[in-house]
Amino acid sequence: MLLDIIFLVVGLALILVGANLLTDGASAIAKRWGVSDMIVGLTVVAFGTSAPELVISIVSAINGSGELAIGNAVGSNIFNILAIVGVTAMVKPIKVERTTLTADIPLVVLSALVLLAMGMGPWLGDDTGRTLWRSNGIVLLLFFAIFMRYTFSIAKAAPSHSEPEPRQETSQLEVPVPMWKACGMIVLGLAALVWGGDIFVDSASSLARAMGVSDAVIGLTIVAAGTSLPELATSVVAATKGRPGLAVGNVIGSCLFNIFFVLGLSAVIRPLPLGSIGNLDLLVMTGAALLFWLFGWIIRHRTITRIEGIILVLLYIAYTIVLIVNA
Repeated sequence: MLLDIIFLVVGLALILVGANLLTDGASAIAKRWGVSDMIVGLTVVAFGTSAPELVISIVSAINGSGELAIGNAVGSNIFNILAIVGVTAMVKPIKVERTTLTADIPLVVLSALVLLAMGMGPWLGDDTGRTLWRSNGIVLLLFFAIFMRYTFSIAKAAPSHSEPEPRQETSQLEVPVPMWKACGMIVLGLAALVWGGDIFVDSASSLARAMGVSDAVIGLTIVAAGTSLPELATSVVAATKGRPGLAVGNVIGSCLFNIFFVLGLSAVIRPLPLGSIGNLDLLVMTGAALLFWLFGWIIRHRTITRIEGIILVLLYIAYTIVLIVNA
């Protein structure tokens, strides 16, 4: 068991290093291409920090650990909203733009509702069992394509949507990265992610068997929180530097990436049985998305306050306790 824990830490370290390299390299290339800050937050940064979830879910799907693949994505979304948004708001209240509340966050709610409907198939008259089939994966990937098309259409329609002052401050502090170096960072980052993801999945599954805990619980807690550390660091730093759009965009993009692309691609590779991923987990994910949306409107208009942040963090702690007690 000690060896498994060591490999778990090593795998997580490789994943975090790989995600950091991938994000920095991709961000450097995005800047050279003239992509706006808002699009970078919703796509490059969000997808880069969600690369660990992508690698772990795909490796889990290939290895036949469907519960770990789904638990990783669902748990990461729960952690993203309840823990990351909560902690970030506790550090500094998050100002949310009106377009984010009317267009972007509702997409997060939609993604949760789509997965909830797929996971509750038997309750809705579907007798094929609680499994994400390849057809479900294709539907999720189509939603992801629509999200990408929508994001870039908004970018073209409103190129000045990003916040000019923070971006100017950032450009003064950053040293331009040569293209060859940025590409090298992406290659090294992907290599570290693949290697670390393989080590992490093997050690996590071994620990689950040794402790008598299901892959679902491990995926919903340890794996989900571990792979979401890049999002946590990115959002907190962005908020403290006065860039709430990047912090919120990171969370929104990561949530949509996890459901539509990560689970969609994993299910296309191999059907994913939900197993012990229960309706409670899917309902908590959906409820967290709704709270994320509602908290932007109430108490202080279009601001997620410290009080709301504390509530989100307490809800995540309560959910984790329920998981551990029922394991």
